[in-house]
Amino acid sequence: MSILKIVTVADDNPVLRRRAPKVGKVDDSIRRLMDDMMETMVAAPGVGLAAPQVDVSIRVITIKVDNQLLHLANPEIIKADGEQIGYEGCLSIPGMVGEVARADKVVCKALNRHGKAVRIKGTGLLARAIQHEIDHLDGILFTDRLTDPSTLRRVEEMGDEEIANIEGEAVTV
Repeated sequence: MSILKIVTVADDNPVLRRRAPKVGKVDDSIRRLMDDMMETMVAAPGVGLAAPQVDVSIRVITIKVDNQLLHLANPEIIKADGEQIGYEGCLSIPGMVGEVARADKVVCKALNRHGKAVRIKGTGLLARAIQHEIDHLDGILFTDRLTDPSTLRRVEEMGDEEIANIEGEAVTV
């Protein structure tokens, strides 16, 4: 496994704004990418990572929430309920956070690392991470979904208590 370079908005790489094509088949090369993405995400540190964030334009995401590891190809939300509003950050927009409204519960269908069809039910942070990473596959950044542009802030300008209330990869600076 290896740590990959994370593409940031400062790189001005169009991969972050493109809709990624579906994976045809989950094979050894896709599994190797998933493993490298997980290692990269954990090292960053982050909660989720999408293939376009490592300059690979395909529909693959990895997520680690509450020690649950997900490696998903072609993820698609098939059901969403409720609403949660909270701060998000992104490894591709380091040091910035903003308030985003997301569904509180989601059901996602995808292929797992063995190419088998799975359904993942997520609530809270897992639901938020699934939606955030699928957005990356569609060329959408969390800054496109801010509840209000004035909520976008630099982490370094926030107090310790505010930072402690932020979930996910938002606290990476």
